[in-house]
Amino acid sequence: MEYMSQEGFDKIANELNHLESVELPQVRDAISEARDKGDLSENFEYHAAKREQGRLLGRIRFLQRVLENARVIDKALLKSDSIGLLSKIEITNIANNMRMKYTIVSPHEANMREGKISIKSPIAQALTGKKAGETVEVKVPAGTLKLRIESIEL
Repeated sequence: MEYMSQEGFDKIANELNHLESVELPQVRDAISEARDKGDLSENFEYHAAKREQGRLLGRIRFLQRVLENARVIDKALLKSDSIGLLSKIEITNIANNMRMKYTIVSPHEANMREGKISIKSPIAQALTGKKAGETVEVKVPAGTLKLRIESIEL
């Protein structure tokens, strides 16, 4: 079971729907077209379309499993005084005084460009359960970071 936001659940459901209703039929049409051209043993278009179909079916199965095991979190039930899933945090790297803002999300929603980090990341794991004002040392692949928690929101 994996907890996630309603936004993340909807995004995955929309991707699954798009794959099943748009991309998969297009690939099936491409396979049919390539098959009509004759000899399949040397038909590059046919083999490429079959590979794409396999990739799409794998992604569809993966997304179906994610949604089957997903539980949407009711934000009203979450505590806002300590860091947890769906917390919006502002932290400062004490070494260089750089401030960063992140939202802690499920691994399937993580996206650094959007400032969303996985609850399973080293930083999120070290911060989980901590409160504003606390300082935390986090071991990351590049070494150890010393972070101060500036604020926590939901």
